Amino acid sequence: MERIYIGMGSNIAAPNQQLCNAIEALALVPNTTVACVSTFYQSDSLLPGQPRYTNAVAAIDSNLAPLDLLDALQAIENNQGRERLERWGPRTLDLDILLFGEHLIDKPRLKVPHYQMQLRAFVIYPLAELAPADLQLPNGPILRVLLTTCPFMNLERIRFT
Repeated sequence: MERIYIGMGSNIAAPNQQLCNAIEALALVPNTTVACVSTFYQSDSLLPGQPRYTNAVAAIDSNLAPLDLLDALQAIENNQGRERLERWGPRTLDLDILLFGEHLIDKPRLKVPHYQMQLRAFVIYPLAELAPADLQLPNGPILRVLLTTCPFMNLERIRFT
């Protein structure tokens, strides 16, 4: 089994609930186990005028091939009302494969490590809750170093029951 980190985000249609539903759906993916989930965070949208996002990272263990897992994640997104109308538009749910074991993946449908994850506080800080600080991304950076170079940037930890 591979340890895989999944970035999760939502900024419409009850974002906290969207992430909770996504975690439940991840647990139902064949040959996959949800190992742990980070704290939920709120972050500003990368584009002005959009609602804030709720973000988290899930660590899963899976025997699925990368593209099979991507298909499963996109099915979860679709089941939760994801519409792909514009690249950076608001979304009910966004599930991204951040890291897939120690693999570098460069396919038309999937790039791992995820594009620019090292620049996004809403990815790095939740990831750091789950992964060892000395984790080295397959493309070189070490998580501990990324934390020092990626400012917290208006992240807010969400506490809810």
